[in-house]
Amino acid sequence: MILDKENLFSDDQNLTSTGASTNYIDLGVARDIGKGVPIPIVIQLTADATGTTPTLDIDLEVDDNTSFSSATTVVSAKQIAGGSAGDKATIVYVPEGTNERYVRLNYTLGGTSPDYTITAGIVHGLNQPH
Repeated sequence: MILDKENLFSDDQNLTSTGASTNYIDLGVARDIGKGVPIPIVIQLTADATGTTPTLDIDLEVDDNTSFSSATTVVSAKQIAGGSAGDKATIVYVPEGTNERYVRLNYTLGGTSPDYTITAGIVHGLNQPH
């Protein structure tokens, strides 16, 4: 798995409450990113999850502005319940004519005092089922 700093949503980001990834990706004005071509995104725990029955839901959001004031969720990852450093979740984003410029991840935490530390980004070299 190869991660590129320019394509990271979260770089060892600590999450203790629901919120957005530290970074968003600007697809630019001329955003021909390959309609129908799967874009794999990996979310990896970089530390053991703590708290009482912690859960983490991850949504990929798009919007036309950096404040994500009218964000649309385009795909969600399978929920992570608990977890240890090294555990991963994957989102496969398949652009289907979206006209939105910005992309980010949104994290929803559950449980009592959940605490996750994660790195997440677009990856190259991830085997995808066809």
